[in-house]
Amino acid sequence: MMACGAARPAPTAPTPAPAPAPAPAPKIQLAVIPADSDVFPRAARAVTVSLTAARIRGVDATAVSKVSLEVVQLSIECVDPSDACYLAIGRSMAANRLLFARIDPARNRKQLRVSVTLYDVDARTATRTAEKLFASEAQAVDGAAALVAEATR
Repeated sequence: MMACGAARPAPTAPTPAPAPAPAPAPKIQLAVIPADSDVFPRAARAVTVSLTAARIRGVDATAVSKVSLEVVQLSIECVDPSDACYLAIGRSMAANRLLFARIDPARNRKQLRVSVTLYDVDARTATRTAEKLFASEAQAVDGAAALVAEATR
């Protein structure tokens, strides 16, 4: 007996699934923390303006904190200038990088030491720190932008 009809179709290979899209690169978030100084308020304002204007290569988004470094440290109960504290600050601010400055009076109280730090939270280390001793608050105001630029190159 013979059957009539179309030949049985050959099995086809399943269509391969499309390759998954590559995972997007993680976004790098910078938290800029304003400078604060009761003794040298003009210098603190000038440094803060320079910090907020800084543009850092590789950073996708920047957020400027409304409070100073000291306030952030007190809020997380970690006041040491240590990697562990900076890591905790970065995590509390959901940031991969921190940019901040410290302004401290020198021994004769007219001079001031300003240090600007770019901190890599993910690597748990300071990427770059620039520090300078200024003879007066007026000199610190004039030199703030250059100091921030040095720390953020």
